[in-house]
Amino acid sequence: MQFNIVFVATALLASASLAMSATITLFAGASCTGANEGSFSVPSGECLSLGSSSVKSMSYSGVPSEVEFFISGGGHDSCTNGASLTLGGGSGCATAPTGVNWESVAVL
Repeated sequence: MQFNIVFVATALLASASLAMSATITLFAGASCTGANEGSFSVPSGECLSLGSSSVKSMSYSGVPSEVEFFISGGGHDSCTNGASLTLGGGSGCATAPTGVNWESVAVL
């Protein structure tokens, strides 16, 4: 009986962790068009940084509260020094401002 309770509790925690992750998909073009540059599962409270890469747009789904997008270059890399765009939870697409790309995204 103790094994069953531990197993059920572990399964519930694993399910909750998956439910609190958002899917972020990277695109070379604006408005989530062009080449798909990859898709990532990002837990709530985490930052996805593209390092030395960047993309013009990102789609998101499963965001619990809000999602913050950070431009490439210098002080905003790796989700620092303020987001350039913050959107509410759920799903959508974010295109970087003219002349820059997205380098990182934070899921909250």
